[in-house]
Amino acid sequence: MTKPSDNPADPFKKALAEATKTMADAPDLTVTYSVDPSGMAGDTMRLPQVSRRMTRDEVLLARGTGDALALRKRHHDEAMAARYAPSGEMARNLYEAMETARCEALGARHMPGTLSNIDAKIEHEAMRRGYAQIRSQQDAPLAVAAGYLVRELATGRKLPPAAANVLELWRPFMEQTAGEDLENLGDILADQAAFARMARKVIADLGYADQLGDDPDEELNDESDAEDAENDPEAGDEQSRDESESDESEASPERSQEEQQDQSQTSVSMDDLADQEMGEEVDMPQADAPDEPPAPPPHSLADPNYTVFTTEFDEEIAAEDLAEPAELERLRAYLDQQLEPLKGAVSRLANKLQRRLQAQQNRSWEFDREEGMLDAGRLARVVANPTTPLSFKVEKDTEFRDTVVTLLIDNSGSMRGRPISIAAICADVLARTLERCSVKVEILGFTTRAWKGGQSREKWLADGRPQQPGRLNDLRHIIYKRADSPWRRVRANLGLMMKEGLLKENIDGEALEWAHKRMMARPEARKILMVISDGAPVDDSTLSVNPAIYLEKHLRDVIAMVEKRRAVELIAIGIGHDVTRYYQHAVTITDVEQLAGAMTEQLAGLFDSDPRARARVLGIRKAM
Repeated sequence: MTKPSDNPADPFKKALAEATKTMADAPDLTVTYSVDPSGMAGDTMRLPQVSRRMTRDEVLLARGTGDALALRKRHHDEAMAARYAPSGEMARNLYEAMETARCEALGARHMPGTLSNIDAKIEHEAMRRGYAQIRSQQDAPLAVAAGYLVRELATGRKLPPAAANVLELWRPFMEQTAGEDLENLGDILADQAAFARMARKVIADLGYADQLGDDPDEELNDESDAEDAENDPEAGDEQSRDESESDESEASPERSQEEQQDQSQTSVSMDDLADQEMGEEVDMPQADAPDEPPAPPPHSLADPNYTVFTTEFDEEIAAEDLAEPAELERLRAYLDQQLEPLKGAVSRLANKLQRRLQAQQNRSWEFDREEGMLDAGRLARVVANPTTPLSFKVEKDTEFRDTVVTLLIDNSGSMRGRPISIAAICADVLARTLERCSVKVEILGFTTRAWKGGQSREKWLADGRPQQPGRLNDLRHIIYKRADSPWRRVRANLGLMMKEGLLKENIDGEALEWAHKRMMARPEARKILMVISDGAPVDDSTLSVNPAIYLEKHLRDVIAMVEKRRAVELIAIGIGHDVTRYYQHAVTITDVEQLAGAMTEQLAGLFDSDPRARARVLGIRKAM
């Protein structure tokens, strides 16, 4: 007689093993528990160890891992997967991640409770791999993000926070390049072959078409054609094959219906079996119970305590949507008039910046190559010995080619007049100059939609004036030029800064966080954010009902977050106001005429390869 175990976790392990076998539709499956990494090897499944204490995290992780592995075993055909598997490593990782997500999403259609369990597994793995701390796209694994995106689209369920962090870093790129191929994802989940074809298209969209290898469908068609040519089939044979295919197509719905019926009968919920075996010994979470609504995300990642009364009236808008084309052209002509007296100085500054960038761009070469530009410096060897082969050189790509620069311009009322004109002129010059040097530029502006609080304050008054409502105005974030838009197409947009009535209040902290978030979504390896402002954040409506340093504290918190993460290089230029008390790298100018020179020197210094020279530029606190 077998002595009963005194380990309180054994009943749970037994129930989990039986439920996993049922879910996988594999009665002969062997389920073990180990501290080794979880996985499948033949007919043996290895799950995470569950201690005697049976903590909630241990239970959820074991259940989530069991669900994920069982669903993959049930819905994954290894031969089919091998047929469509890419040959390259990165492409294969993308393919496997998406296939795993397909199996889990398909299983969740019949057993929705598995989603909560698998969420726990995903969150555990994401935290263990440090995904929550990743701030740069280059540190986030693209294959993992692709699997997360497929899972989210197929289930309609948000990912756990740490996993969502990785997805959000890659989401804009994946949706832009592969969004169309993922549109009908839900319709092909049950067809592994169709899904595999879609996955290969997505991999090609993401830039790894060279790693896909031969198309298995083309190979199959070629084999069929060759077989037909050998056999030279007669009409009667063709008719019999057509009839056979017709019979198969008519029979397949019945078989499919029987298979679904068998599947529904065998798909016993793992949670039910586990709870039946354990009775009331363990308080298990109800997998099929409706999830509690997630807590709303904080208004600011830099300061979770920063509040906003309402975002209902905020807007992020393109400059061309704030004025008619004719008005933009008129305002641009007015800006060009302001530029006329500075034309000579601006041209010299633009040429100086371009020369400095191009000098660095052209100074790096690879020598002794078999092709490229003829290396005149090594022709003496050929003259001395005619048997010596000619030597060629190839220009190396320099670091700053893969760079994006964002100009965030304060559009507050205090910038009215000469300051905003010079800011617009310099944005124009920098955009043109950097575009010639293959550096992308984004130009953003920030202000509010109204003075004295606008519709947000009216809503606050109607709600009975609650105490300390947080930011109390309607934000207006303006996109003058997107990074991928050529300057010639948006040239007129910069004239909008001359529009009467546009410049109002300035809430710098939220604007800086908005610009930083946009930059983090960019694929470039290097990101530079330049802020042009004339002072501290000011919004009378907000400051009248909150502490006096409310907006200033938030700005400091956002700056600290950006500088600590170091994914974006942050510099600032203050016009007539000392911004060095906020920004670590800043220039303060007393005359708006100095702005163009300060911007040029700061930006050129960032591209200086000499770290000492670069430090000297970034260490400047006042323009001479």
